[in-house]
Amino acid sequence: MLAERRHHLILRALRSGGSASVAELAEQLTASPATIRRDLLRLEEEGLLTRVHGGAVVEQGDQPFSEVAQVRVAEKDAIAERAADLISDGETVLLDIGTTAYRLARQLHGRRLTVVTSNLVVYEELADDTGIDLVLLGGMVRREYRSLVGFLTEDNLRQLHADWLFLGTSGVRPDGQVMDTTVVQVPVKRAMIAAADRAVLIADAAKFPGTGMAKVCGPESLDTVVTNPSAPAPTCAALTEAGVKVIHV
Repeated sequence: MLAERRHHLILRALRSGGSASVAELAEQLTASPATIRRDLLRLEEEGLLTRVHGGAVVEQGDQPFSEVAQVRVAEKDAIAERAADLISDGETVLLDIGTTAYRLARQLHGRRLTVVTSNLVVYEELADDTGIDLVLLGGMVRREYRSLVGFLTEDNLRQLHADWLFLGTSGVRPDGQVMDTTVVQVPVKRAMIAAADRAVLIADAAKFPGTGMAKVCGPESLDTVVTNPSAPAPTCAALTEAGVKVIHV
């Protein structure tokens, strides 16, 4: 593989998860760890990432949804399938933005549910499913990430009640704090938590610790976390100690 192509794939993986180890990148790109280390050094010199012990990180911006959607699809699908099992027909489900919420929406076809979302890709996925009552929240469009934000979204949420919220994140800190890279999204996420009886965090293992400077909530706001077996044990233990049910799939 040409170096330029490797660099593109490395940056795409980091922008999706915020961080990755040399070993993970080497496996994903079928390259040697030494090659990946040289690539990371070059990309750091260009100001495109920051090297850390064992890997690298980038600060996320509004990466296009279409790029994020192509990363770790199998892991997200496993999480989505298990999360869908938590829902009973007749319930109202609130779906956050993000690609894992989109994968969850794909699991809901044929169900008798009410789905409320600010995720335009979720809306498009479920728009033709007549068994689902679909509520699209209002707000300002974030075009790159196919979502709605702002005071209109928050006001809509204050008028609604849901049985379940399935919440996305850009990072989970070792103490269980849920983070986001986009400050404007945080008030919407908090309004979603307030509107739901139960909050389920759906986050693949790359989100531990992931990235993000803005705190969405602490573990006390979560009922359940659905993640992959490779999520770090100390963080999962902290979540469990805070009373959160952690489901590995």
